[in-house]
Amino acid sequence: MNRQELQNISKIRRKEALILLKAKRYAGAYYLIGYSIECAFKSCIAKQTRKYDFPNKELTNRAHTHKLERLLRLAGLEPALRKDMKQNRKLELNWAIVKDWVETSRYDITLSYSQARDLYYACTARKNGILNWVRKKW
Repeated sequence: MNRQELQNISKIRRKEALILLKAKRYAGAYYLIGYSIECAFKSCIAKQTRKYDFPNKELTNRAHTHKLERLLRLAGLEPALRKDMKQNRKLELNWAIVKDWVETSRYDITLSYSQARDLYYACTARKNGILNWVRKKW
């Protein structure tokens, strides 16, 4: 999977999450918007690989994860996010919501509207959304 494919998957999952949120399928919406941010981070990691370079095995192995905080670090974005959060309280609040997403949420059918809505908007808010912040860097 390459950087462009990861970007496309991220965009598709964001759209699907909104469709599910509107259809009152909150667990699916929650899971897919988290997957969207995961793919966005992985796109930033893929950006570090140059065409025809042999990939760094350690980085590759560590990037095969669903842990958003780890992906943020592997993408090299943690210092930039810290800096931007100091200047933008809403971005910081959104990261506090987003960082807690886990892939095992796909098994949680009890997720509520407010949980799905909060995660969706923490990712997609126009000025302060984490997904929008990452997309400026991918």
